[in-house]
Amino acid sequence: MFSKILIANRGEIALRVIRACRELGILTVAVHSTADADAMHVRMADESICIGPPSGTLSYLNVPNIISACEITGAEAVHPGYGFLSENANFVQVLEDHDIKFIGPTAEHIRIMGDKITAKDTMKKLGVPCVPGSDGGVPTIEEAFKVSDEMGFPVIVKATAGGGGRGMKLAKTRDDLKDAFFGARAESKAAFGNDEVYIEKYLTLPRHIEVQVFGDGKGRAVHLGERDCSLQRRHQKVFEEAPGPGIDPETRERIGKLCADAVAGINYAGAGTIEFLFERGEFFFIEMNTRLQVEHPVTEAIFGVDLVKQQIRVAAGEEMTFRQENLSIKGHAIEVRINAERLPDFTPCPGKITTFHAPGGLGVRMDSALYDGYTIPPYYDSLIAKLIVTGTTRQATLARLRRALGELIVDGVDTTLPLFDRLLDEPDIQSGDYDIHWLEKWLEAQAAE
Repeated sequence: MFSKILIANRGEIALRVIRACRELGILTVAVHSTADADAMHVRMADESICIGPPSGTLSYLNVPNIISACEITGAEAVHPGYGFLSENANFVQVLEDHDIKFIGPTAEHIRIMGDKITAKDTMKKLGVPCVPGSDGGVPTIEEAFKVSDEMGFPVIVKATAGGGGRGMKLAKTRDDLKDAFFGARAESKAAFGNDEVYIEKYLTLPRHIEVQVFGDGKGRAVHLGERDCSLQRRHQKVFEEAPGPGIDPETRERIGKLCADAVAGINYAGAGTIEFLFERGEFFFIEMNTRLQVEHPVTEAIFGVDLVKQQIRVAAGEEMTFRQENLSIKGHAIEVRINAERLPDFTPCPGKITTFHAPGGLGVRMDSALYDGYTIPPYYDSLIAKLIVTGTTRQATLARLRRALGELIVDGVDTTLPLFDRLLDEPDIQSGDYDIHWLEKWLEAQAAE
């Protein structure tokens, strides 16, 4: 087992990893920008080291400085959290070159799944169902028209190196395709330095279902059910739950086994998430995230498994402590992402927290790095907290979520908390009858009132 781990991240996910390390008896190193000198993850770690100025590019994405921090502190391994360098294959390779262990999959697996076309081709070969689409990249508008006409509209143009909804443009009709094609290419070039795009059939009323998988890197893997992440705004998840409403045990086992067998087939190591669009009882692969997900706590809640501890154990060469036959779902869990944003436009709202009070009680978990007097910097993602609640049934969980939201106090900045109070009053949310377009349509209707 490792004696010291460096966490190459910030905020609540850095705290999450520190807590797991502490329970395993592992010393931790926090890295931080000058803007994060007073951050909670810096206070909680055994050691801390500044790696650059406020800009993420010059600090949390600064690979030479992170390597130097490992060498200075004697950290044997790096946990990347999510975002930043968590899916950067070059970073993994540099760590390996310096005999530092990356807590996650291999550079090869990150490269395969990081390119959407290669990922799709790989999954097809492994027997995972995929959304109908182009065979590889689409280099010209002429080819885009040919592919789309054969497939039928609507279609969606996607960046091969995309993520977070960037480099994705919808073409409802043939007349929309030219703007969608060049718009996706331009956005992808600006965001990822790569303007290659591909085209997929656009499903009209799908749910976003993701399957949590975990492999030991030696040909054994398990699945830990699915999460429904359909409530999204601009392709950013807002509300996640597990298990997914409307997914019966037979369907869960079928798609879960397919995913577990797929990652076992490539000797995948650690946590991963295979994401699907789910419509009319059919699953269609869209991408695989080769890291811990923001919404991993809902899976932990219903399976009683600490995914971060398991990541660390597998990276250290130890065995997974569970097998598929040991995994069973207990109850229901929901996570809401709380952002420092001003409604109704969702504009970022950094500033000083004057009062922070976390809810408590049975079945309530709060993942946050906030504290009274903390100043949220303007340089990073606006996610400031995740509220996770668990209950014996979905309805009991929704009731507990309403209660916990009523206890939570975040003063000093605007947040998205009022959004969840209003969502819980909606019959579709209470019944679980929603798809990936539901939230944006609801927000548009609210704005029109």
